[in-house]
Amino acid sequence: MTLAWRHLPRALHLETSSPRIPKTHPSLSHAPWTSVTRLSLHTKPTMPPCDFTPERYQSLTYNRVLQIHKQHLSPVVTAYFQEPLLLHQGHMQWLFDSEGNRYLDFFSGIVTVSVGHCHPKVNAVAQKQLSRLWHTSSVFFHPPIHEYAEKLSALLPEPLKVIFMTNSGSEANDLAMLMARAHSDHTDIISFRGAYHGSSPYTLGLTNVGTFRMELPSGMGCQSTMCPDVFRGPWGGSHCRDSPVQTIRRCSCAPDCCQAKDQYIEQFKDTLSTSVAKSIAGFFAEPIQGVNGVVQYPKGFLKEAFELVRERGGVCIADEVQTGFGRLGSHFWGFQTHDVLPDIVTMAKGIGNGFPMAAVVTTPEIAKSLAKCVNHFNTFGGNPVACAIGSAVLEVIKEENLQENSQEVGTYMLLKFARLRDEFEIVGDVRGKGLMIGIEMVQDKTSRQPLPREEVNQIHEDCKHMGLLIGRGGIFSQTFRIAPSMCVSKPDVDFAVEVLRSALTQHTERRAK
Repeated sequence: MTLAWRHLPRALHLETSSPRIPKTHPSLSHAPWTSVTRLSLHTKPTMPPCDFTPERYQSLTYNRVLQIHKQHLSPVVTAYFQEPLLLHQGHMQWLFDSEGNRYLDFFSGIVTVSVGHCHPKVNAVAQKQLSRLWHTSSVFFHPPIHEYAEKLSALLPEPLKVIFMTNSGSEANDLAMLMARAHSDHTDIISFRGAYHGSSPYTLGLTNVGTFRMELPSGMGCQSTMCPDVFRGPWGGSHCRDSPVQTIRRCSCAPDCCQAKDQYIEQFKDTLSTSVAKSIAGFFAEPIQGVNGVVQYPKGFLKEAFELVRERGGVCIADEVQTGFGRLGSHFWGFQTHDVLPDIVTMAKGIGNGFPMAAVVTTPEIAKSLAKCVNHFNTFGGNPVACAIGSAVLEVIKEENLQENSQEVGTYMLLKFARLRDEFEIVGDVRGKGLMIGIEMVQDKTSRQPLPREEVNQIHEDCKHMGLLIGRGGIFSQTFRIAPSMCVSKPDVDFAVEVLRSALTQHTERRAK
């Protein structure tokens, strides 16, 4: 079944009004559900209609939220925007803040809300399970975990059929590291520079993004290797990646070969020869790097890298936390787009549509190696509510053809954003696959140097004021990350493209002054 509303024609109009502007927040308890706009010389794209009416906000004032956050929550600054959004309610691809403003969510809670905020079917299943049984732990059996295991295992190729349930991507990757070392009886694990595999003390060794690194010892036995980034790296060409949009770099490669891939493989071999022991435990790779700004590798790279790792006795781990569950469109799992078969697959985020849930899937052989090494136990992993929600998510993806929608709408969006790259000098690269897209901002296309953070911040703010929420990524926070829920439509894309075009135009005018 395909949702009928996704294909309804919706006209995209332009109105003469400015982006939303933050207001003072004396009280939010009785905020009316209206838009906040002011007149300006710029045209503001009109949002596609939404037939959902949110509840009236009747909770803490904005200033009280700020006070509590400062006094009692982590001092690490993670919130977007100069005045962080106070969100109140969500419906499918839409979010509503405490002042009544509606936003098109094109980041889905950091690539997490896979089938839509508060999807009716997922909500109903969760409520039914909450009224029946919340928790047992794994010392007792309950049907939801067995039902879910059967459904999930059917979506993975042989011999990936043994499932360990956890609660987060960091937990899943922690466990996968332990599995790799238990099975291989070796220690060294390799991951790409720019990789993000979690921020637990163990996985911090695999995560190679500077803002997540720490000065204290952590994640021992982990080694980084060059990321085969065909836009920002030393090698890249005009048909390296599996995407409708290629880099602006040129090459003389024939269609069936890639010199950039060969050069990056040599770097990988160099890491194996100089930086790790003769026998290794494994290699972690995201099929497409998420936090690093949706970085894609040359076609064929992972296949050769997996072969090299296995020659050294290591296992290959695909981190599908952001790429899995149909988001990439052409395949259900990101590793399938590289024509590889991992030994271990980790998954989280979209698995539960925002509910805390994750999993590690591996072979019977590796699972037995772990069991010999440690009595692994997880109190909350695979709890009844999580598994009921996980099953509902899988059903919705299939019933509403969301993988196919990711392919169709994602390709449409990539080609639309590619036109912005041709139009604006500061848009250096547009890349991605399905509904996982990166737009890298540069000072100019020749140098490919990142656009200064404060300039990217202003473009980001302008998009928010016009009702579009997008993410950030990249070593220098220079890349906009686009990863909406898989229920989005082409009219949503048209709106998002016009918002970004307007924000880029305003930035160009500021620069000129």
